[in-house]
Amino acid sequence: MAYIDYLKGEHAAHIAMFQALESIFPTINDVGLAIRTCIAQGGKILLCGNGGSAADSQHIAAEIVGRFKKERKGLPAIALTTDTSILTSVGNDYGYDYIFARQIEALCRPEDLLIGLTTSGNSANVVRAIEAANAMGATTVGMTGGTGGKLNQLCQYNIVVPSAVTARIQEAHIFIGHCLCEILES
Repeated sequence: MAYIDYLKGEHAAHIAMFQALESIFPTINDVGLAIRTCIAQGGKILLCGNGGSAADSQHIAAEIVGRFKKERKGLPAIALTTDTSILTSVGNDYGYDYIFARQIEALCRPEDLLIGLTTSGNSANVVRAIEAANAMGATTVGMTGGTGGKLNQLCQYNIVVPSAVTARIQEAHIFIGHCLCEILES
């Protein structure tokens, strides 16, 4: 059984979505500059998300701490998705909706920047993390899709991928993450 037509359709959808990203370049630029400012002022980048967005959080944090393209010193970034003991204990004691907010309470400072990745913009645990970071005066960034969801009203910046298809949004999120790293290193 051949899937050539399916592959052609997915490829065309991917290309169309990437062409539509040009409309959000100004927001991506602004977020890249905010990340540079955060690091220059001694802050750190915190990231969170669920499922594929958790993996994307880890990927972006790794590019910041390690390096993206340019040989440089390590920069401070933490993916809040990686400590299973914290995730499971907070999930058990407080509920899954608080797994990131509790870490924000412990690790975030006003000079820091939080990036919440959620394709819908409505993931309760990401929303609560953004709310907690806002309460302490940190810079908040959403990486979403579709309509942008609740993060439209909560984040100082919301990079809304112009697609309602989860796979397309996630493909764009990693591209955007790489663009942010490029801006940071430039």
